[in-house]
Amino acid sequence: MPSFSTVVLEPFSLDFVQRALVGGGLVAVLCGVVGTWVVVRGMAFLGEALAHGLLPGVALATVLGAPVLVGGALSAVVMSLGVAALQRRGRLSYDTSIGLLFVAMLALGVVVVSHSGSFATDATSILFGDVLAISPTDLALLAAATVVGVALAAAFHRPLVALALDPRLAAVLGLGPRSAQAVLVGLVTLAVVASYQAVGSLLVVGLLLAPAVAAGPWTTRLPTRMVLASVVGVLAVVVGLLVSWHAATAAGASIAATAVAFAGLSGAARAVVTRRWRRRPAPHLPAVDAVVA
Repeated sequence: MPSFSTVVLEPFSLDFVQRALVGGGLVAVLCGVVGTWVVVRGMAFLGEALAHGLLPGVALATVLGAPVLVGGALSAVVMSLGVAALQRRGRLSYDTSIGLLFVAMLALGVVVVSHSGSFATDATSILFGDVLAISPTDLALLAAATVVGVALAAAFHRPLVALALDPRLAAVLGLGPRSAQAVLVGLVTLAVVASYQAVGSLLVVGLLLAPAVAAGPWTTRLPTRMVLASVVGVLAVVVGLLVSWHAATAAGASIAATAVAFAGLSGAARAVVTRRWRRRPAPHLPAVDAVVA
């Protein structure tokens, strides 16, 4: 029977797996913080759209030989600004604006990919990520993105809470709901771009949503939920990398699937705990007369 060190410790003795663990952990912390707001505000569709909106920028950067993260970041920023412009100047609802730009950006990305003759391998990396290829430079960028994201979330915590409760009340109290919404969209964009290297554009929403969903049933305060979501995300990275190593599966997909599995297990465990708590017999209380006497 394989020993604990062989099963758990041996994979992390390699440098590229260590970098994947650190990089994935940084992404998990950022997604735990931002993903909590995404779940609370019901912005999963925006996260999905931004993840696919990376495709044209990444594709162009790959064709031109430029850094793919830079191309993806520019593409995501363009899409975020486009959504804001359509909503502010037009008569389209928020989700309609996102849907239109989502399709437009995805179509543009496919056009770029279809005009490149040697894009098959790169397309796989774009869609599913390559966490095992994280370099020291990528780690520095991920660390910077995580610090910036956590700092922004902390600085705008009160306006974001007010925005989540009632945007009109936030405006009356002078908490700047428009600024808070812009910061929130920026945080989602930052998390999506940072997570791209780890899990790719197709799976990034799983890492953004699943840890926050898993933490939800066990917390009542937003900061606590962010911390627990970050812990769940880091654990999903560890387990996903181990599954990938021993089962020879794609690392990014294994991490995302593990995070979603944790969300399901968390909901099931909470349901069991709630059911058992309700079945507990009521505590025996002495009769009122006896207490008075």
